Amino acid sequence: MELDQKKLTEVIHLAEDKKGGDITLLDLKGISMVTDYCLIVTGNTSIQVKAITNHLEEELPEIGIPVLHVEGLPDAKWVLMDCSGDLVIHVMTPDQREFYQLERLWKDAQVVSCATFV
Repeated sequence: MELDQKKLTEVIHLAEDKKGGDITLLDLKGISMVTDYCLIVTGNTSIQVKAITNHLEEELPEIGIPVLHVEGLPDAKWVLMDCSGDLVIHVMTPDQREFYQLERLWKDAQVVSCATFV
C-alpha cells in the first residue's frame, strides 16, 4: 500500500485531534528497509501518549491504514505503532523524545514539512 499525501495528512490530523505536539514526518524511502515513513509525535504525559495511541489505533483502519503491532503500552512513555510496513509511528513523552532523538538517528531522512499537509 502506497501512502499518499492525503493519507499522511489524515494521520497527522488524527494525532493533532488528541493534542499531539512537535509532529515530525520523516521520509525514509531509500534509507530504511523497514518503512517508508516515520511519524514522531509528542504527548506531554503518559496519559496523553495513551490517548493519542488509542485514537490512532481506532481511526487508522478507517482511513485504510492497518495497524499491525503496537508496543509500549501500558507504560506509555514511548509507544511504537507499526502500520502496514509503510508507516511507523512513535508517540513519546518529551523526556523520551529528547533522550532518544530519533530525528538524529535518521539524519539522512528528508523531513517532510507538516505545514504542506495541513
